[in-house]
Amino acid sequence: MVSPATAARAARIVVLGAGPCGLACADMLDLLGHHDWVVLEAAESPGGLASSVLDAQGFTWDLGGHVVFSHFGEFDRLMAELFEPGELLHHDRSSFVRFRDRWVPYPFQQHLSHLPSPDAAASLLSLTWTKLRQRAWGTSDEEDFAHWLCRAYGPALVKRFFEPYNTKVWSTPPHTMSAGWVAERVAPATLRETWGALARPAAQRGQWGPNSTFAFPSCGGTGEVWRRMADRLGERVRTGARVQGVNPEAGLVLLADGESVPYDYVVSTLPLDQLAAMTTTAPPEVRHAAAQLSHTTVAMVGLGYQEPTSDQRSWLYFPEPQVPFYRATNFSKYAPANVPQADTGRFSAWMTETSLAPGTRVDTDELARACDAALREHHLVPQDAALASVHVEMIPYAYPVPTLDRDRLLHQVVPWLESQRIYPRGRFGTWRYEIGNMDHAVKMGVDIARRLITGTSEDLLPPALLPVTALVGSPS
Repeated sequence: MVSPATAARAARIVVLGAGPCGLACADMLDLLGHHDWVVLEAAESPGGLASSVLDAQGFTWDLGGHVVFSHFGEFDRLMAELFEPGELLHHDRSSFVRFRDRWVPYPFQQHLSHLPSPDAAASLLSLTWTKLRQRAWGTSDEEDFAHWLCRAYGPALVKRFFEPYNTKVWSTPPHTMSAGWVAERVAPATLRETWGALARPAAQRGQWGPNSTFAFPSCGGTGEVWRRMADRLGERVRTGARVQGVNPEAGLVLLADGESVPYDYVVSTLPLDQLAAMTTTAPPEVRHAAAQLSHTTVAMVGLGYQEPTSDQRSWLYFPEPQVPFYRATNFSKYAPANVPQADTGRFSAWMTETSLAPGTRVDTDELARACDAALREHHLVPQDAALASVHVEMIPYAYPVPTLDRDRLLHQVVPWLESQRIYPRGRFGTWRYEIGNMDHAVKMGVDIARRLITGTSEDLLPPALLPVTALVGSPS
């Protein structure tokens, strides 16, 4: 009788996707002495959602806003191995929310003194009444995000910021979303902090959140991290290898060019709905449940200017619906090498993100014009600044939406896949935005490699999605 650990150690492991999770999985397999693996990546370069592109004018762009910060030693170890001192630039976050005619420091709910007096007064009274009512009567059992926001901040703040911003960024009404993902993603607002902030200058307040300080590669954008990692792993990271099917009965991954790649275990970072649809033996109820999962598409518009980089802020939020994007990132501030010749005395670069429902048809030229006009209108670039580059990237799968039925759907899909020795991980493999950062993805890749080879448990996923029997039995 072959033990599960022995079976896994002798197994052929195929990793789908060369993003942070897939590459971290392969790296840990090597560290554990298991070398019978291959990574299959559809794109021509590694990185997945964390990749970067260099446009024809010499500007570097990320696929959305990414910065390097970490909750996990595994991620820290990786960065220390890949980068020499000085190859990562370190920043203190400087972020603001555009509200009416002014900039309010982030987090919005902790800086109400920056609002116009009527808005500040209404927000403070609403928040105070909400908190006092909770103390007297307890909190509601409502689980949707809209109710959670009202309980946390009061209706006035929800109306002024949280509802318009979250509707914009998620392309989804908050009342259709669960609040279970919130954790450290949304800053708290206590009465002591809020009233105390009125008497303390902003400079005396601490920065909230795990990305209050962050790092960024000095050249190559965020994608430089994953290019270096893929180079270290070598030829077993295969780019241009598009998967179109997984056949658990035959133990084969089927590629678009007709090749069949044998496996004993699959670690997949593909979007879960796509994975279920391409798994040949998936029951109809599994495919149907996966197809009900929701996500957003994001249009990243990169705008390069022949104008010095003078703004010192990191990124800016725009809740108001007339602005086409929900966030603008001061990308040349992250690293001078993001502009041609690393000349921030001559060039600047702004990266905007617009959220869309999947399948939305977009006139990218018109969107770029609207984003450029909004940057000028809000004085982020001068009215007479010359455009040096316009680059648009459509990101079909940008954010998994934590809808009210998400967990129920995942419980129908993930255990069945794992019973077939297919392990979905990463941002869209788990479909959990709350563990959707790069460091989370690396941690998931490391943990699933350890689990397959040594049998140790994983740290990030709910235990209900990790049945103990998943690895029992020899591979066929």
